[in-house]
Amino acid sequence: MSAANRYQLSDLLYLMARLRDPESGCPWDLQQDFASIVPHTLEEAYEVADAIEREDFAHLPSELGDLLFQVVYYSQLGQELQMFDFSTVVHSITEKLVRRHPHVFADGQLYAATQTSAVNSEQVKQRWEEIKQQERAEQAESEQAVSVLADIPLNMPALSRALKIQKRASSVGFDWSSLPPVLAKVDEELQEVREALASGDQAAISEELGDLLFATVNIARHLKVNPETALRAANIKFSERLQAVEQQARQQGVALSDCTEGQLDAMWNLAKQTLGPAK
Repeated sequence: MSAANRYQLSDLLYLMARLRDPESGCPWDLQQDFASIVPHTLEEAYEVADAIEREDFAHLPSELGDLLFQVVYYSQLGQELQMFDFSTVVHSITEKLVRRHPHVFADGQLYAATQTSAVNSEQVKQRWEEIKQQERAEQAESEQAVSVLADIPLNMPALSRALKIQKRASSVGFDWSSLPPVLAKVDEELQEVREALASGDQAAISEELGDLLFATVNIARHLKVNPETALRAANIKFSERLQAVEQQARQQGVALSDCTEGQLDAMWNLAKQTLGPAK
């Protein structure tokens, strides 16, 4: 398709309005609301991440389109309720990004000359967090106290939320300055898991395991490793090795459930040697 015949953003907005037309729209789309669309949004976001992770760039535009459509969908719902529309969304994010990049946009103006002051990436991150903290304070200025943890969504995936909580705490100085005490904290939490196991108290076991996971996220943060990315890679590595074990079992004509622990260990070690380290 030539560039002249390509659909534009205005066409997508028109399509969305047609889908939600009370007289001639799609029956399924007409039944949706903000809450019912959320699961689809999360799914589309993960599919974008998956395509990037697998370096499937041929299909990435399609996945990004699916994610963009979620924004368009919410904007249509907002417009129908006379709360906001797509232009409000665009204005909001553009205004925010201009404000948070003072080293690029002089005097907070999008089309002003680029700032000439030299900054490195660490300075940019520090300034970004300072501006975000200022924004949070201004947003909650009517409240008696403003928590540094304000506006962190409760329904975020627990691993990602733990990382965000720790970053916020660190931004106000509540953090260890070096790695050794972070590692010591993991050792401490692991010992507390052992003690909970000895007690047989299931509630205590669950609590101590949660503390251990939280402390492990802290190690990742101090090492500048995204724990979500690291765990996703570990999931892929384990899955590939288990599939190789399954293949060995099929070749031997046995079921995994019938294998001894020694047989499983042998097949697992062979899978590790065959597949090599994770990519």
